[in-house]
Order: sequence, then structure tokens, then C-alpha cells
Amino acid sequence: MIRLRSAVLTLGCAAAAMTLTMGTAQAAPGDTSTVCSSSLTPSGFVDVQWWNSFGCGSGFTPNTKKIMQLTGYPVGTVVNACASTWPPDGWTIVSTFYASGCQYSAVPSLEKNSWQLKRVS
Repeated sequence: MIRLRSAVLTLGCAAAAMTLTMGTAQAAPGDTSTVCSSSLTPSGFVDVQWWNSFGCGSGFTPNTKKIMQLTGYPVGTVVNACASTWPPDGWTIVSTFYASGCQYSAVPSLEKNSWQLKRVS
């Protein structure tokens, strides 16, 4: 019984990892996905919105995020992103500001929590 559970868990984790990899590898610039906050933001993506969802658990801390693919945008492109992940390589922070959709903490504040990013290389 324990071996069967281990095999099922291993296959389930492998399938989930494969789905995440396949989904992000095929994403075009600007494509978005919704994921639970427990999932790391993949390389080339940024967080663009946070909220609470029963699908990702319960509690008062925002537990769901929308991520956006930045890989493939031309040099000079400007986008807004939450400051909950670092910008991908080739992007620089132009300015910081507050956005209500980027509250990723259980303790909300009016501190700057978002960035305007520009593709520089």
C-alpha cells in the first residue's frame, strides 16, 4: 500500500512538473497564467496580480497570483509588475509605485509594491 502511494505521488508530481514546464515553454510574450502562491514564478515570468482564492487554500494571506510571460518582448517594451519577484534578465526597474492588486502580504500597507519594468537587452 505504501509503495502504491509513493508511486502515485511520484507520478502526480512528475505530471504536474511536466505540465508547468510545457505550459511555460509554449507561452508567448504577454501570456498570463493563474497559479497558487506556493508555486515559484518561472524564469521569464513576473507576478502581475495577487488575491485570495479558496482553490489555493484558506486564510488571510493572498494565496493566488497571476503571472505574465516577458520572454520575447522587443527591447524598449515597458510593463508593470508586482515587486514580489525580481525582474528577468534583460529587464530593468524604471520606477516603483503602489498598486492594490499587488498586495502579496497578510499585512497590507500603502508602501510601493510594484515596478514599471523596461526591456533593455
